[in-house]
Amino acid sequence: MSCKSTKVAPSVDFDHSCSDSVEYLTLNFGPFETVHRWRRLPPCDEFVGARRSKHTVVAYRDAIYVFGGDNGAFTTGTPPAPRYHHSAVVYGSSMFVFGGYTGDIYSNSNLKNKNDLFEYKFATGQWTEWKVEGSLPVARSAHGATVYSDKLWIFAGYDGNARLNDMWTISLQDREHACWEEASPICFSISPDAGQQVEPKSPTISFKHLLRGSPPPPQRRYGHTMVAFDRHLYVFGGAADNTLPNELHCYDVDSQTWEVIHPSLDMFFFVCATQMPSGRLFHAAAVIQDAMYIFGGTVDNNVRSGEMYRFQFSCYPKCTLHEDYGKLWENRQFCDVEFILGEKEARVLGHIAIVTARCRWLRKKLLQARDSDEAASRDLPAGHRPSGTQPMLEVFIREAEAQPFEVLMQFLYTDKIQYPRRGHVQDVLLIMDVYKLALSFKLSRLEQLCVQYIEASVDLQNVLSVCENANKLQLDQLKEHCLNFVVKESHFNQVIMTKEFEHLSTPLIVEIVRRKQQPPPRLYSDQPVDIGTSLVQDMKAYLEGGGLEFCDIILLLDGHPRPAHKAILAARSSYFEAMFRSFMPEDGQVNISIGEMVPSKQAFDSMLRYIYYGDVNMPPEDSLYLFAAPYYYGFSNNRLQAYCKQNLEMNVTVENVLQILEAADKTQALDMKKHCLHIIVHQFIKVSKLPNLRSLSQLLLLDIIESLATHISDKQCAEMGSDI
Repeated sequence: MSCKSTKVAPSVDFDHSCSDSVEYLTLNFGPFETVHRWRRLPPCDEFVGARRSKHTVVAYRDAIYVFGGDNGAFTTGTPPAPRYHHSAVVYGSSMFVFGGYTGDIYSNSNLKNKNDLFEYKFATGQWTEWKVEGSLPVARSAHGATVYSDKLWIFAGYDGNARLNDMWTISLQDREHACWEEASPICFSISPDAGQQVEPKSPTISFKHLLRGSPPPPQRRYGHTMVAFDRHLYVFGGAADNTLPNELHCYDVDSQTWEVIHPSLDMFFFVCATQMPSGRLFHAAAVIQDAMYIFGGTVDNNVRSGEMYRFQFSCYPKCTLHEDYGKLWENRQFCDVEFILGEKEARVLGHIAIVTARCRWLRKKLLQARDSDEAASRDLPAGHRPSGTQPMLEVFIREAEAQPFEVLMQFLYTDKIQYPRRGHVQDVLLIMDVYKLALSFKLSRLEQLCVQYIEASVDLQNVLSVCENANKLQLDQLKEHCLNFVVKESHFNQVIMTKEFEHLSTPLIVEIVRRKQQPPPRLYSDQPVDIGTSLVQDMKAYLEGGGLEFCDIILLLDGHPRPAHKAILAARSSYFEAMFRSFMPEDGQVNISIGEMVPSKQAFDSMLRYIYYGDVNMPPEDSLYLFAAPYYYGFSNNRLQAYCKQNLEMNVTVENVLQILEAADKTQALDMKKHCLHIIVHQFIKVSKLPNLRSLSQLLLLDIIESLATHISDKQCAEMGSDI
């Protein structure tokens, strides 16, 4: 079959020939496809197939191709072996088929799951099986598959006994060197109690989504679909437990986090409707341009569907909050604190704002150092006291060495650590030192990240070194993990025959022998694990008052002061970075505007939330003020602008149309002003009852009257008058 799609999304234009683009802002409002909206499509006349499920769909050159499946009768196939519940994707000029059920598909007997991977070249009609060394995904069927960033991604499915929710990926660029990698969240034991015995099959809890501040992965499922669009993987439908959910799950490949996409409603003169598909399994999905198409499947009561739905994607630039703060750490610009570490007094520079926002232990040390400096300064004679630029604050930390402390600092700025080579003894020992600091500084989030890395890195070659170091540092949880690793049946003989075992300390040898002879009872804790706060949470609290005593710059909005932090502003805005580097005002005060326009206080607060912690939630009237902010302030990308545009397109209502009209008039967004006047004219009975109407300026009231006169006939005026 072949069904074409038409892209009708509105454009965003700036007249860059003008002296100030803010005053000539245009949004080109008109017909557009609402983002995150489902729409059922009419039957396609060119389609000669039938209702079906268990089929596959691929997109190639702006067309959708449906292949195989089950419509009550089975179809045959060519190599790979005849199968269903497999996956098929297109990469370059080839189709890749993975897994599925094979066997006697005609009698539905002797079926077994596969995890084989085949390539079919469209140009030559040639099939090739990819023989892959190393770890493989468990054999499965009814899984989801898609291609993103030159890789095949596999999610969930059915292994013959249970539903899955793991994620695997393999590069499709080089068949000779390709290998499968698991991309699912790392799991680890929740109880840090000493003496705990954790068997391989003991309960574990996935923490990675919690550490990243995101919802958990979707439920285990099979019969779903997965497609890729703009660095995201979208999972729809399938059978989860005893339900057929119709939520759309989104996996961000960059941040490795999941979220549920809430569909938007169609709005035509404020009458809301939705055409969201019902839950289903064994359907098929493909992406054409900027939309996903869902076809067929099995719905309630085992009914096969012939419906097709279209889902409009949104395309937002990625959030660069973590990268921006990470660059601040790497460049070491505008540093105002120097940490002096260990007995060797190694020196590491940092920024007071970031450190005090993220770590209470370091905040306390920094305040003590500042109070000590101020007391020493007061004791100096008047002529000897420092003036002008504030000197670098020195903070002594005797319990930390430079290398692990720098890894810890990287975490404070980015919420993650750059893991070294996995499995190398020296690198594992470094992360153990970081873990020790995380415990001392009470950084729960960093503790869990270190544990994830160390436990995943323990192997037969390094387990004894890691165990001995854990014993020395009194890291009981890691020591327990190593001991349990050693006494496993498949590991024990290999470990005790090594040279390292001969040189192990006697107490540890005794512990290993006793552990092997009499394992301690397994203990489980139902206590919730403290995963700490994220970068976003900490910067939000800092902006809302937690960082007030560390402010070092005053932002003036129409004469009203707002304390802020130079390092944070410079990290997120090239405008502020250039200002603080070259021509910082002597009085430490900066007037705020966007071009020639001064934003409202509410819009300014929305901009600060975006700068400090990446928040894009705001009233639609704020979006007009901030639409040009990415250009003026030099943000890393136009993510804020993209959200402003969507906010304006989707959220103009009778209740807020007058506020948006005022903002559009002030910002000279003439097309938005025209759009608001159009709504006011067609909903004037409701708008006329709004109290805000009386507070409009005389000129805006005249604009409304003129629009009414232009668009309402004499008869309509008479009818409207009788209604009033």
